[in-house]
Amino acid sequence: MKAIAGHDIEPWDYLYYAEKVRKAKYDLDQNELKPYFELHAVRAASFYMAERLYGFVFKQLPKGQVSTFEPDVTTYEVTDKATGKLIGLFYADDFARPGKRSGAWMTTYRSFSKLTGSKPILASNNNNFVKAPDGQPLLISLDDAETLFHEFGHALHYFSSVVTYPSFGNTPRDFVEYPSQVHEHWVLSRPILDGYMKHVETKQPMPQALVDKIEASSTFNQGYATVSYLSSALVDMDLHTQATPPADIDAFEKASLGRLGMPKEIVMRHRLPQFNHLFTSDAYSAGYYSYLWSEVMDADTWAYFEESGDVFNPDIGGRFKSIILAPGNTTDRGDAYRQFRGRNPDVAALLKVRGFPTS
Repeated sequence: MKAIAGHDIEPWDYLYYAEKVRKAKYDLDQNELKPYFELHAVRAASFYMAERLYGFVFKQLPKGQVSTFEPDVTTYEVTDKATGKLIGLFYADDFARPGKRSGAWMTTYRSFSKLTGSKPILASNNNNFVKAPDGQPLLISLDDAETLFHEFGHALHYFSSVVTYPSFGNTPRDFVEYPSQVHEHWVLSRPILDGYMKHVETKQPMPQALVDKIEASSTFNQGYATVSYLSSALVDMDLHTQATPPADIDAFEKASLGRLGMPKEIVMRHRLPQFNHLFTSDAYSAGYYSYLWSEVMDADTWAYFEESGDVFNPDIGGRFKSIILAPGNTTDRGDAYRQFRGRNPDVAALLKVRGFPTS
């Protein structure tokens, strides 16, 4: 990077020159990927994943059969493949519209509860895709496809719920993203690529050479990203272990980073004066680390499937559903993970995903 810049890299220059290096090393064109990710195909792939892993069957309902909050919302009946029992309704709210908040998220309108006689679960996934012109396919990015699988993972968590009290269907803050994040890995799995992610024109699945290129590119700059994230998480912890709140927040941040040995070329992902997580919700007080901790567990879980030789291993999928998803917060989540995996989460799986040495 220094050779490209011709001078020492300052923090404000790092990402600019990192992008030049990325293009030189990988030259991954997102427009080359989009033809493989047509929205309806991606949605169908997510339903296939749910059926293979958990025995959920998603059947689209005719327009008007179920009332919706917006005409463009598509509804699906969710049933158990083995018994035919109705589990709930899934609402796909995919398109942007005036007044709709940005981003993507999952919402539950009615959670599972034994107290209410096991009424159908009502959940939605909400996106902000822009409609394609009439007669043209709606192509989305790889990042959007992974986000769709992620948010669908949250919905699957709720459809799997078996608890007496609805509030126990939730999980601790440092566990909540794990069951959703792990589902992102299936997007580029070979069965999904071969069955669903086919080029809209050639109808051919994504070649493995392109998959390898994507995976190689995904590890680029992970050293910077990891340090940037961890510095924010550790300073968050440092701040919340102070007996007396610091009077000068900038001075505290500088001293805290100094104790960590923060490289001058890298900046915190969130500087303290604008660290919204710390001020908008008590759930994230001393809890910013939870994103990475969830990644440790999801990487270790994906490794479990891969090591079995079948990314849809029915035994592992069934145990993930019954031990991790169904109980919600009725059991200790650390104990649940150890019961599922047979040990504590192994950080080596995350190091491998990020391209770091594991020994």
